[in-house]
Amino acid sequence: MMEATVRKFFERYESSFNRALGGDMDMDEVAALYASAFIAASPAGVTTGRNDEHLKQAMAQGYERYRAMGTKEMRMRHVRVSPMDDHHCVAHVAWTATYARKDRPDVAIDFDVHYLVQALDGEPKVFGWVSGDEQALLRKHGIL
Repeated sequence: MMEATVRKFFERYESSFNRALGGDMDMDEVAALYASAFIAASPAGVTTGRNDEHLKQAMAQGYERYRAMGTKEMRMRHVRVSPMDDHHCVAHVAWTATYARKDRPDVAIDFDVHYLVQALDGEPKVFGWVSGDEQALLRKHGIL
């Protein structure tokens, strides 16, 4: 899997995320970024799920929550790809999230997410991710 293909995929991911933040939520477009099943790990624990109507509902609720806390934009700063074989890699994505706050300047928070990506027939899909403690980071910066 070429780094350029993964970068282009995450540019699409970023664009979809930002449209959803703006209220233009196409849950079919969002779901198309994910494999049929996935795993997620963070300090809150490990979860698994399926790419189904439940995922679309959870993602829509997640975007609503992000908007409610003032998330304005998610910007990808960098992607580093660690290949595993011809069809799998880990994409280390550095993000910056920008939050609007009442009567105070916007705040930008940098964080990383490590995505497990599979490309079958040349089409990358996320089948897992590992992230840090989002809640602690948001509290540290006064968002929560």
